[in-house]
Amino acid sequence: MVPELDRPVWAALHGRQAAWAEDNGLACRYLPEVTSRGALANATPEAFAALAALQQPGEATDVTFDQAEEPPAGWKTLAAARLLQYVHEGAAPAVAAGEVEELGAADSAEMLALARLTKPGPFGTRTHELGDYLGVRRQGKLVAMAGERIKLAGYTEISAVCTHPEATGQGLAAGLVARLVARIQGRGEGAFLHVLAHNARAIALYERLGFRLRRQMQVLLVRRPD
Repeated sequence: MVPELDRPVWAALHGRQAAWAEDNGLACRYLPEVTSRGALANATPEAFAALAALQQPGEATDVTFDQAEEPPAGWKTLAAARLLQYVHEGAAPAVAAGEVEELGAADSAEMLALARLTKPGPFGTRTHELGDYLGVRRQGKLVAMAGERIKLAGYTEISAVCTHPEATGQGLAAGLVARLVARIQGRGEGAFLHVLAHNARAIALYERLGFRLRRQMQVLLVRRPD
């Protein structure tokens, strides 16, 4: 049992990634330019009020719950979905040969453009600063990437796994995820990730790579009352 994985954002922002947090006790979130992920101490009106105090006008925050929840009156739910958490089991998958490069600040605009095109999940202008990010280029164009986001005691999340529509079916995402699993395990940590329940293609890929379903959650993208 790893209780921190039950509330990974809360655990990360009160632990390894506290420097990236905006926190007022009942609610916390990553700096908005990093990612829109946040967490509540509980699903009470008081905790939602605490989140409202962190949000600026027009901002929205992704929060997860064990079951379907409704925010208090006046809040706007922009999106709601079932989210699955997977944890890698066993040895790191084999890594096929291929050209992979480290991504960083100089690649930020391209990374953001690819994320906006493929929609792998929340991705901001500074998300890449949270950990290692790897990419693949074709004719100088970034066509696939994956990296590290949530970090808590003993675990690192793999996130932003995406491939340009023109480059799908080439195993690029699988190769990047395999490399990240190897890096994470090389640091003595476990790898985990989140995927929307309706994304059957991604789920099949992750299960082939050795990830196993740990739990289900509900994710809401919410904006405070005007």
